[in-house]
Amino acid sequence: MTAMGAAALLILVLTYAGVAIGRIPGLRLDRAGIALLGGAAMIAIGALDMEDAYRAISFDTITLLLGMMIVVAHLKVSGAFRALGGFAIEHAHAPFMLLVMVTLLTGLLSAFLVNDAICLVMAPIVVHVTRVINRNPVPYLIATATASNCGSVATITGNPQNMVIGALSGISYPAFSAALAPVAAFGLIAVIVIIRIVYRAEFSRKAELSPEVYRGRMLPGQVLKAVVVCVGLAIAFFAGVPVAKAALIGGAILLLTRAIKPERIYREIDGPLLFMFAGLFIVVAGAEKTLLTPDIVASAKDLGLNDVWRLSGFTAVLSNIMSNVPAVLALKPFVPGLEDPKRAWLVVAMSSTLAGNFTLLGSVANLIVAEHARVSGKPLGFIAFFKVGLPLTLVTLLVGTAWLAA
Repeated sequence: MTAMGAAALLILVLTYAGVAIGRIPGLRLDRAGIALLGGAAMIAIGALDMEDAYRAISFDTITLLLGMMIVVAHLKVSGAFRALGGFAIEHAHAPFMLLVMVTLLTGLLSAFLVNDAICLVMAPIVVHVTRVINRNPVPYLIATATASNCGSVATITGNPQNMVIGALSGISYPAFSAALAPVAAFGLIAVIVIIRIVYRAEFSRKAELSPEVYRGRMLPGQVLKAVVVCVGLAIAFFAGVPVAKAALIGGAILLLTRAIKPERIYREIDGPLLFMFAGLFIVVAGAEKTLLTPDIVASAKDLGLNDVWRLSGFTAVLSNIMSNVPAVLALKPFVPGLEDPKRAWLVVAMSSTLAGNFTLLGSVANLIVAEHARVSGKPLGFIAFFKVGLPLTLVTLLVGTAWLAA
């Protein structure tokens, strides 16, 4: 191995370790800063020049994520999410029906919009409702986190790793959804069944609920405009319009408003996530250029990754070690060389997402829900989550893999 190759390998390992841990001890670097530092280091050692670095960044992914963030921000700021959540939950008149409503609403919204953002909206609503009706919030919060992960499997726009896969694989939006929407639907049913079994005491205690949800201020004109744009986006996605192009145009249209200050929308955009993506794209490209010989890329066949079951298991383990987006990017050089790359990308999308339900640390969505629970004074513990996450992850991965292997 050349000196540059050794340096690139060290940068790759340190960057991924830092992203997996979330910080570097003694420094105030977060995941975005670690990824950007890693990308800059690849350029500094000469693994990539600036032109190569620019080409390494998937601007389709960045643009799609940015556009969807703007759309979600408008739905949130306008009060659309609170209104929808309030309407659904106020019609849940029994504990089990509340579980069903929370699961289906979170899952369906996450299927089209970015799941992390949906958790930011739904978790406070669930905390508020369970406090008002004096119920244990834990099973409903677990349903929020796990349903957001399961629901987001269904489409390219459901979560960040699917957006990456959509850009890398060339799979169309309709084809992606046709393959994975059934897996997402099964996942939502599994969430309801498993939580009902694990927390049977909560649901065996009969009660007639009359939850009242604080809906806050709603801007009807902005809600209508955001809903129209969302419907237009869905039509565009399924009609074959490039998803990044459609999302950018949709987001830009929503910025045309007299009712909402743009600063309120900008505050909702997760800039660090965009920076992390850019940095990781450069790090992976630098490692690919300096380290990945044709023999190493061909070694994916020696690992048996052409087998759907083995690829699914490998992706799930990798996602729990280094998080789902970095895991997807780590597999980027190997998947195109497999016998059926499109099916392999679908397996990676399914497995990397569903693996996020394994532990409380498995996805950003889980951590968002856990943080809202902590602030509310009703902490969501690791073991409490794991009692649901373990069987849910195993059964959904088993069914999802079998579906894609058929």
